[in-house]
Formats: sequence, structure tokens, C-alpha cells
Amino acid sequence: MSSAPTVSARRVSALELAAVFVGGLIGTSLRLLIDLALAHDLDEFALSTLLVNTLGAFALGLLVAALWPRVPGWMRAGLGPGILGSFTTFSALAVSVVALTQAGDLVGAVLTAVLSIGLGMLAAWAGLTLGARLGVAGDGGREAPESKDVER
Repeated sequence: MSSAPTVSARRVSALELAAVFVGGLIGTSLRLLIDLALAHDLDEFALSTLLVNTLGAFALGLLVAALWPRVPGWMRAGLGPGILGSFTTFSALAVSVVALTQAGDLVGAVLTAVLSIGLGMLAAWAGLTLGARLGVAGDGGREAPESKDVER
């Protein structure tokens, strides 16, 4: 038997599912607008993918540090997996790196991977740092009110 901690399943409320659905529509729409504004061929550097992943990492860090303890579960679901989960993309990053490699642009492929991971980590750190400062200055660290569908 393993001594590793287990993850227990919980029921997801209809409100959480609705929030993820609506958030997904928003995040995907924003992603599409950025892809259209910064169009590129498959074998070219994907600035749009770098931008959305970096912005998404910053936004999630900011929200987690500043709001997560004080907002209900349905709002966390709508903002995190909903908006930011559909806005950011690992699959487009992977396809971009492979396509650049197949096109013979090894430097571009490595640069894409390194920039995406490096800027994403830096953006997440900046978001968490700023969010922690805003959270402390915000409302004194009050937590979300208790309710039946709020997951703490």
C-alpha cells in the first residue's frame, strides 16, 4: 500500500459547472481575438500563444493570491478553469514547438519553449506577489461566506 496522500472526489455543483461554461466562452473568445490579431503561419513563432500563456499565468497568480480565500467556489471555478483555463493553452505551445522543429527551425523551437516556460513562471510569480499585496491591502483577509455549494 502506498503512503501517498489521496485525492478525494467531491460533487460539483450546477452553479460551478455553469460558471466554468460561461467562463470558457469568455476565455475562448478572448483567445480567438488575440490569435486573429497576431496571426502567424504554423511554422512561425507564435507570439499569440506566448502572450496568452504569459497573461494567463499572471492573472491566475494574481487571482489565487488576492481573491481565492474570499470568493465562493463557483467564482473560483468560473475564473480559473473557466476563463483562464480556456484562454491559455499548452497544446498550442506543444504544436508550435513541434512545427518549428519539423520546419528546421530548432532555434525558434527552443526559444519558444524557453520563453514560454520562463515568462510563464515569472508572470505567475509576479501575479502571486502582487496579489498577496493587494489581498492584504484589500479587505483584511476576510474569507468567503459559508454556503452549501462553496468548497473551501
